[in-house]
Amino acid sequence: MSAQAPSAVILIRAERFTPNPATAADNAFQADAPEGQSEDATSANALAEMDALAAALREAGVRVHVFDDTDHTRPDSVFPNNWLSTHAGGYVAVYPMYASNRRHERRGDVLEMLKSEYRVQTIVDYSGLEPDGIFLEGTGAMVLDHVSRVAYTARSHRADSAVLERFCTDFAYEPMAFDAVDSGGVPVYHTNVIACVGTDVAMIALDMIPDESRREQVRERLSVNGRKVVELTEEQIREFAGNAVELCGRTPEGKRHYIMAMSARARRSLRPDQIAVIEESCEIVAVDIPTIELAGGSVRCMIAGVHLDRRRPVEGAELSEAVEAINEDNPTTPDGRYVALADG
Repeated sequence: MSAQAPSAVILIRAERFTPNPATAADNAFQADAPEGQSEDATSANALAEMDALAAALREAGVRVHVFDDTDHTRPDSVFPNNWLSTHAGGYVAVYPMYASNRRHERRGDVLEMLKSEYRVQTIVDYSGLEPDGIFLEGTGAMVLDHVSRVAYTARSHRADSAVLERFCTDFAYEPMAFDAVDSGGVPVYHTNVIACVGTDVAMIALDMIPDESRREQVRERLSVNGRKVVELTEEQIREFAGNAVELCGRTPEGKRHYIMAMSARARRSLRPDQIAVIEESCEIVAVDIPTIELAGGSVRCMIAGVHLDRRRPVEGAELSEAVEAINEDNPTTPDGRYVALADG
């Protein structure tokens, strides 16, 4: 099994969903709900889409942890990958978020589940950097190559270079930052809308990296170990073709296999030759999520992968100090970084 493709994921089932006005200014992929459609109808459609994604992943043999969210003040809580990432060896990262109304998406019960069902050794919490205006929105801001240990990052105010360097030092990744813009010169707000890294295949809109030298460096780094690179167009990016994620599932016979999870809209935008390259190593699992895509993110944004070893649940296990801190008003130490060791 590749370190790149997790076999378990976390999804948030938000009771109230709406495109977030606090993120509309810099998210060029965001759109309003259809005129005349009530918030109740929008939320109901989004719930059905999330349930459909969970069902499709389970059918593909992926372990799915679903958490309900009944808080109506968290419009983007369906995108947990922005505040949480997990890493082999028992490491978890919690991130600082740009939009103030997204910061209470961080949930102690999610971290508690990880501690009880998986081997969590260390939680590193960067969220205390928010008062200083320093942000790094998880695996939205970074697209991580867990095999070659590279953090591909499009520069933006949601991906501060200083905290990127700190993350890479703490988690042993090589930072590969670059500028990425659309044809109108608008910066890409999250790297994971233009790039996806799998075990044997990557998809990326290289033409959206204006620096030709850096573009070629990114291409070379992605393909150095024989990984095939599928180049996406800006038009395909606007259909969320880059917002995909490789996962490891199991067939009914128990055999492990790789899947590439994406939206049906993204799948329709791909050319036959691109699909053929992806399907050399992955089965494409595509789910229609047009309502959720109004918020400017797609399937990859909805998924927080679990790159941790499973453990038997420990009855009565208590939360670590890091988990408790998430539920407090001041969740970190004064320097903005909190590291907690959990029971092995």
